[in-house]
Amino acid sequence: MIDRLKRALIESYVGAIALGYVFAQSIGHLAGIFATPIGGWISRTEYGGLAPHPSALPGFSLVEAVPELVRFLLLLLLGVVLLRWLYMEQPKS
Repeated sequence: MIDRLKRALIESYVGAIALGYVFAQSIGHLAGIFATPIGGWISRTEYGGLAPHPSALPGFSLVEAVPELVRFLLLLLLGVVLLRWLYMEQPKS
C-alpha cells in the first residue's frame, strides 16, 4: 500500500508540489528567524510607553526567534525526509 501511495505521488506530481510547498514554508520561517526579533525590538521601542510590561526585555532579544527556528528545522527535516522517500532510490539488499 505504501508503494502504491509513493507511485501515485510521483506520477501525478502531487509529491513534487507538496515538497515544493514544504520547502517554501521553511524558507519563509528562515526569514522569520531574523524578522521576529527585529519586529519585537521595534515594537518595544516605539510602543513601549503605551503598554508597559515589567517583564518585557528592553533590548534586542534572540529568544523571540526560537519558535521560528523550531518551525524551520522541523519543516526542513520533513522536506528532506519526503525528498528522500519519494525520489531517492533505496539500496537493494
